[in-house]
Amino acid sequence: MTLMPGVQGLLGLHRTLVPAFSCFVSSPAQLTSVGLPRWLCTVTATVSDSKPSVGPENESLLESLTFMGVDVKMVRQRQPGVLRKVITNEQGLAHFLHCKGASRKVVAGIISRYPRAITRSGEHLEQRWAMWRRVFKSDSEIVSILDRSPESFFRSSDNDNLEKNIVFLGSLGLNTKDLHRLLTTAPRTFSNSVELNRQMVEFLEDVCAELGGEDPGQFAKVVISRNLYILIRSTKRVKANIDFLKATFKMSDPELLALLQGAGAEILDLSNEYLKRNLKMLQEKLASLGCRKVDVKKLIVCYPTVLFIGSDTLSSKLDCLLKGGITMRQILEKPKVLEYSTQNITGRLEELHKLRYDFEKNGINILDSSRKRFDAKLERLALSSEE
Repeated sequence: MTLMPGVQGLLGLHRTLVPAFSCFVSSPAQLTSVGLPRWLCTVTATVSDSKPSVGPENESLLESLTFMGVDVKMVRQRQPGVLRKVITNEQGLAHFLHCKGASRKVVAGIISRYPRAITRSGEHLEQRWAMWRRVFKSDSEIVSILDRSPESFFRSSDNDNLEKNIVFLGSLGLNTKDLHRLLTTAPRTFSNSVELNRQMVEFLEDVCAELGGEDPGQFAKVVISRNLYILIRSTKRVKANIDFLKATFKMSDPELLALLQGAGAEILDLSNEYLKRNLKMLQEKLASLGCRKVDVKKLIVCYPTVLFIGSDTLSSKLDCLLKGGITMRQILEKPKVLEYSTQNITGRLEELHKLRYDFEKNGINILDSSRKRFDAKLERLALSSEE
């Protein structure tokens, strides 16, 4: 749709004035008071929630974004409907973020990766920033997070819901660090209604009570802290996984309770089919290596996140370790060695073999260490071999 010259002029005036007032003006009412028509000042936080309008791209917006250094091609791939909007707040957003310490490059990257950010009003941005500052220590910390993951800040347009969720999750005993991790790792948690999040919490509390746990509230808190994604999964999925683990390994209630509030919490959000498929492949691989069912159970109880590993990758890692002189017994005793990539394991084994390292005598703890600690250990071993 082609805009009349007069309308184009007003829009141009709007784009010019927004940066100048964005640090001081936070609401449509204030913008109206400085002389702009109210219909040009109704950029609300819910604009992005409407269905993309059918029509040509906004040429004025394209020019503005290009001048700002935004990757327009990426915008078209991610959220093309934004480019058809008549009223946007890209200049206001840029000025707001500049005021918080973001560079021009960072602002362009944020808009490129999450274009709907330009539909947020100044008032919305101020409110959301204030809520995030209750969780994060500084503006620079928030800017750094937006640079890495703009969706975490801009995905939801409902500030009231965000505030209610922060209050609710805080009431569970989750500390600032937990909320920090949730906001950056699983931001969809805060797009959920409080009622939906409460349903999962109550479900976890019921699971604890059914298994004989003494503190259902603490159990729910621990599970959420260990698995940040659980609040964006359905209770049906989590229940299916719990029932599957209990039935497959014939666990007693105390055994299952200990697993779920330990490392087992980390696998509860997996799809049930994925969990079943990976376990089946794991059982078949271990059986081919002479392991018994009790060995499989021991591995899952000690290191349940082994079920994250795809069957081909797991098989490759096991074969690499066994070929390098590590026994299956040692792997079962120290399963965290499977966290490392096949390339990493191969490289470490080669370096240790050069020094004639005796795994039978010294064990395999050295394989499960940071690069810095591993290098320091190699240096000590090299010096001792020269003596």
